[in-house]
Amino acid sequence: MAPSIEGVTTMKFARCRWLLAWLASAAIACPAASVLAADEPKAEAAPAKAETPSKDVVLKGDAVCTRCHDESEAYPVLSIGKTKHGTVADGRTPTCTSCHGESARHVNNQRQEGDKGRPKPDRTFEGPLIGLPAGDARVATYAPEVDKRSWLSASERNAPCLGCHQGGKRIHWQGSIHESRDVPCTACHQLHVQHDQVRDRRTQSDVCFMCHKEQRMQINRMSRHPILEGKVGCSDCHNPHGTAGVKLLVRDSVVDTCYTCHMEKRGPFIFNHQPVTDDCTLCHNPHGSTISNLLKARPPFLCQQCHEPTSHRGNIPGLLPGTGTTAGARGITQARACLNCHTNIHGSNNPINNSESRSMRR
Repeated sequence: MAPSIEGVTTMKFARCRWLLAWLASAAIACPAASVLAADEPKAEAAPAKAETPSKDVVLKGDAVCTRCHDESEAYPVLSIGKTKHGTVADGRTPTCTSCHGESARHVNNQRQEGDKGRPKPDRTFEGPLIGLPAGDARVATYAPEVDKRSWLSASERNAPCLGCHQGGKRIHWQGSIHESRDVPCTACHQLHVQHDQVRDRRTQSDVCFMCHKEQRMQINRMSRHPILEGKVGCSDCHNPHGTAGVKLLVRDSVVDTCYTCHMEKRGPFIFNHQPVTDDCTLCHNPHGSTISNLLKARPPFLCQQCHEPTSHRGNIPGLLPGTGTTAGARGITQARACLNCHTNIHGSNNPINNSESRSMRR
């Protein structure tokens, strides 16, 4: 028999009363539990797990830098380990902060009002070669971005370099033409690459030609030193760090510099040609010429710049008649001009004291 409507209503009412009683008891118990929990001493927080310190990658103490900077940089930095600056066994080897400074604001990203990004290191070394790809890329095919991205003066940027590289071939740096014109070391040298362009005989001239553009044109002339072939480099004749002589020459004079290769012109001769002992560049352009033997002008015009216009030396260039030895019968412009007769132009050792030997003829 089915339950009546009154019975069903009574059962539902009883269930509701029980549910309300349970909710009321739970509401009373929860605040009490929270008060008891507040009275209990709090358990000590578990100590934070210590971070593992970064390890040095290339140089001693470089972890503070190499945690961010690596070979993925636009200018890779880890290749310094392939250079002499990365020789860890050498006690003189610097670390990052030796050159760039402690750079606390850069490391900790301590920005000041107006800073758009992370502060720069204490010392930066931007130069025209900063974006040159590492490896065998040549400066000749690279368009350098030359601007003033560093706020430091050249002397401030050169200070870390001179702290180690002082004396020797750089003893004349102070007061040299490059130092007085505020040329920083990084204008020529690359520090973080294995292949420093300016220290390679094949590519050295390309670095120099970024400034010395007239010489770039001259070495492409017909008569020149084998610079393009890598057999002669700029540093064979010049010391860019300064010298006691003129034009940054490696020796004290022009002739002494030239004699390091052209020993046969040194002498001593019995009869000397004065320009040879004075200055080779009176007759020669060492960087290149359109005339054979690096001459600055063609004979007889070159010779007539010094020799007085007497006898045949002042004749108008032309094919004079006759083949005799008199002054008016010599063809002074045929073939090698003056050198047709004066073959020993750099000096003569002919022991006979006559006009032939004294005038550099055989």
